[in-house]
Amino acid sequence: MSTKLFAKSMVTAAVIVSLVVLFVLSGCSPAAPEAAAEVPKVSVITVQPQSQALTSELAGRTQAFLVAEIRPQVGGIVQQRLFVEGAEVKAGDSLYQLDAATYKAALAEAQASLAKARATLKSAQATATRDAQLAKIDAISQQDNEDAQASLLTAQADLQVAQAGVETARINLAYTRISSPIGGRIETSTVTPGALVVANQDTALTTVQQLDPIYVDVTQSTTELLRLKRDLASGALQGNATDEVPVGLKFDDGSTYAHAGRLKFSGVSVSQGTGTVTLRAEFPNPERLLLPGMYVRAVLEQARDEQAILIPQRAVNRSASGVTSVLVVVEGKVEQRQVTIDRAVGNQWWVTAGLNAGDQLIVEGGQKVRIGAAVLAQNSGSGTRSRVPQAPSTALAQEG
Repeated sequence: MSTKLFAKSMVTAAVIVSLVVLFVLSGCSPAAPEAAAEVPKVSVITVQPQSQALTSELAGRTQAFLVAEIRPQVGGIVQQRLFVEGAEVKAGDSLYQLDAATYKAALAEAQASLAKARATLKSAQATATRDAQLAKIDAISQQDNEDAQASLLTAQADLQVAQAGVETARINLAYTRISSPIGGRIETSTVTPGALVVANQDTALTTVQQLDPIYVDVTQSTTELLRLKRDLASGALQGNATDEVPVGLKFDDGSTYAHAGRLKFSGVSVSQGTGTVTLRAEFPNPERLLLPGMYVRAVLEQARDEQAILIPQRAVNRSASGVTSVLVVVEGKVEQRQVTIDRAVGNQWWVTAGLNAGDQLIVEGGQKVRIGAAVLAQNSGSGTRSRVPQAPSTALAQEG
């Protein structure tokens, strides 16, 4: 009995040992091959030159198209103010009425002097004619005839003086009604009825300003102006004719003015204090949104580049030293390029050096790849992919 139990125990032990050996062997079996590393994916765009206007945003102030300061040309007491302050007036509209009594009397006196001069001339003409006939028959002396002819000439001159006096009196009487020489918006009055005014006084009675159209005067630094002229001379930019330069306008709050203007004048002298030149643009102002003295920013199109390269701002990297660079895909591998940036155009950078037409520019996914690494390029927004070779394991780290 004991022999059978011992045999059975040995068999059980052998089974256990076999299971242990199988477990150990299974744990030491060779590992499965690792899955091949996935090639990084990046989004790219193809660099394409395009026509781009070179614009400058310049600070400036609005100026009225015409300004007339209203002053009296004769003295007197103001009887009436004939306009509503802040209203629109037309050229020739009456603004003030002065007391005209003395000027009416002066006109009447001048007219009486004219009538007297005409009567005197008529008598002198009759005397001169009669004496001339008598002198022919020696009825009077030659001296008397000459005196008669001289009196006629004097009477004619007196008549002209009297006529001028009447005209002067009429003009002075008309000046008692003060009119606007231009059309526009009128400001507040500095005098009220009952005030005494004098001819050509220093203080204006009011001011009329024509606001449609309206001028915008801006300043541009000579540095920018010289740079523009050099680019035009080299052929890098094409200039615009002065009368064809469109101008946009932005308000101080950032909003855009609805009407486009035109550049009308470019200064020929430089301000010694600021080193700038003055440019003047003309804008329509039918809604009267632009008022004299407003601060605005004018956007001028001064030239055009027919081969401009614009790239998204997110595609550009800037190092601590200020060097700007981009990543491009060349023959399936990542390459870094230093680029020269001229200015921002909306959410894009205007690149003047470092990129060429047809370059594949990485716009997304550049943070995940290294310079020299192979990538799977995908056209941005199109979903089109192109497979590229596997990068070597010794790829360099991305700079900047």
